[in-house]
Amino acid sequence: MGSERRERMRALGALLRALRVDAGLTGAVLAHRAGVGQPTVSKVENGRMVPSCEVLDRLIGALSLDASAASELRSALAEVELAPSVGADEVLSGPGASTDAVVDLAVREARLVRSFQCVVLPAMLQSAEYARHVFASTPGADAAAVGKAVAARVDRQSVLYEPGRESVFVVTEGVLRTWPGSPALMLAQLDRLLAVESLTTVRFGVLPWDRPVPVMPRHGFALCDRETVVVETFRGERAERDPDVFAWYEESFAQFEGAAVFGAEARELLVRIMGDLRVLAEDVTP
Repeated sequence: MGSERRERMRALGALLRALRVDAGLTGAVLAHRAGVGQPTVSKVENGRMVPSCEVLDRLIGALSLDASAASELRSALAEVELAPSVGADEVLSGPGASTDAVVDLAVREARLVRSFQCVVLPAMLQSAEYARHVFASTPGADAAAVGKAVAARVDRQSVLYEPGRESVFVVTEGVLRTWPGSPALMLAQLDRLLAVESLTTVRFGVLPWDRPVPVMPRHGFALCDRETVVVETFRGERAERDPDVFAWYEESFAQFEGAAVFGAEARELLVRIMGDLRVLAEDVTP
């Protein structure tokens, strides 16, 4: 972890500890009031864990902070998130780990991966060209960095074929109809989905546009086993291991999974969308 980021984590932890002491609370009492584990409070205060925004808001509420103190604490978290970080020693045991190495480790070690997407295809299902468009849209991305990121993403997908693993994917129909580059690129991508869907280690589901969603989706995420959730944001992937945060995402996934179509219905929908894309491809052909 970069020294700058480490120092900002310590500053965040020291501020939280000072506010807790001022409130006359022990770490255990604060954790109970905030509905988080006591180790979470301890690790944040000792600069060994970066809390998610949700966890920080719980701590702010439990401390009954005024607007000024709450803003100071949130600003301290923002400073941590803006600091550069390198290496896989970003703390995986707590929320906020954001390095590619941490996310890659979580996915590769998981025996069960459950992924939901409402904007782009799950990282594990993206073709190289689709992934290239995803990474190229990142502000400040250069060609060399994009190439490395695409290669790493494709390499990570090898776990789909390993026996003893299970991968469950749920996407909205809008994801399948949102195409980068050209209709031809998306046709190739959907053809890959049909091939992956046939694997015995994979379940692929779609939330059709003609039925309501059980929960309003705001971003994509992936559950790795029963302890880590990888949240996708504009700034990249982010690993969270707070039990309460994980439980919330797991419940949301269960609702999305229950509303999705799988098997023959999902394949039929994919084929129908591919037909629409072929029409589009003919329209843009010079």
